[in-house]
Amino acid sequence: MVGSRTRTALVGLAVSLAVSVAAWYYFDTLLVFLFLPFVPVLFRGLTGGEDRQPAKTCPTCGFETRARDVNYCPRDGAQLVVE
Repeated sequence: MVGSRTRTALVGLAVSLAVSVAAWYYFDTLLVFLFLPFVPVLFRGLTGGEDRQPAKTCPTCGFETRARDVNYCPRDGAQLVVE
């Protein structure tokens, strides 16, 4: 199964490629392909980010994670605290 970040990256790549091809057709120059990597960056801040997990940090060593299933530090076994 493909993760949500990978899926988002693939959709962004497909959209940027479609925009570049349309611009190439419309403007009749290949220079528009120089902007291909920048189209996903333009839409980066549009998602609200409500589905992001709060960061959990180890009070002993500073290990940080956002994984839901990790409650203890893999380095020293201390319980992680939500910040």
